[in-house]
Amino acid sequence: MSLWMILPVSLPVFTITGIWVVYAMALYNQHVCPVNNWLYNESCEEQLPLQRGPVLCCTLDNVPLISKCGTLPPESCFFSLICSTGSFIVMLIGLLRYAHVIEKHQNCVLNTAGLSTGWTCAAGLIMVGNFQVDFAKVLHYVGAGVAFPSSMLFVCLQSALTYRLAKTQGEYRIGHFRVGMALLALIALVLSGVFFCQESFALQHTSAIFEWVYCTLIMLFYGTFAYEFGDLSGDTLTVLSRGAQSFSTSEHKTDVGGGSNHHHLESLSMM
Repeated sequence: MSLWMILPVSLPVFTITGIWVVYAMALYNQHVCPVNNWLYNESCEEQLPLQRGPVLCCTLDNVPLISKCGTLPPESCFFSLICSTGSFIVMLIGLLRYAHVIEKHQNCVLNTAGLSTGWTCAAGLIMVGNFQVDFAKVLHYVGAGVAFPSSMLFVCLQSALTYRLAKTQGEYRIGHFRVGMALLALIALVLSGVFFCQESFALQHTSAIFEWVYCTLIMLFYGTFAYEFGDLSGDTLTVLSRGAQSFSTSEHKTDVGGGSNHHHLESLSMM
């Protein structure tokens, strides 16, 4: 068993714990309203951070979306750190997964597409974490528009790739588990997007809850790669430089063999 399996486990542990710490900081500083609060007003006499008392007056600016929790300092600093570190781990996991598939099987379109979508998601995550929604709304929404769809596409591709490469009962079980998580994530993403566009205060709050659910599911999905990463070794990274060349070489040999057979058949037909 390889120590590389710690890497995919560390991503959900670090990011899920981190965003909940950010939420706790935002809640303590009264930058957002609690998740269990469903009462919102169109306006308040005082801004939320200036209010005192057990009952707070909340507006839609205080909905506990993940991005809203990491908008103002000091929690914005931690949110940026979590997103930047998380995006690096996402890129590393995607690269190792790509190399592992080539090492154990062979390269394919699903594997290349999985690497591309994983790295695209990481790029969007960096933008989300470093461009706060209240101060750089356009860039923040561009990052979110990149990160959310690409992360959803990534889990779908990896679920399909798991089934394609599965040979043992355990690998098929991992495939079933990943498909279930992908379906739940898709439902959460669609509902979060639909409710986010509504004017209802309750639906906006529901959108925030589904956003939390979606991000948690995606991070847990990455954690399932611990199953494959238990077989990784220090030689896996060398496959990145050797794998593509050997794959293209095997294709070339197939073409040459096919050409020779075709020439042989033509010779027989002439005889």
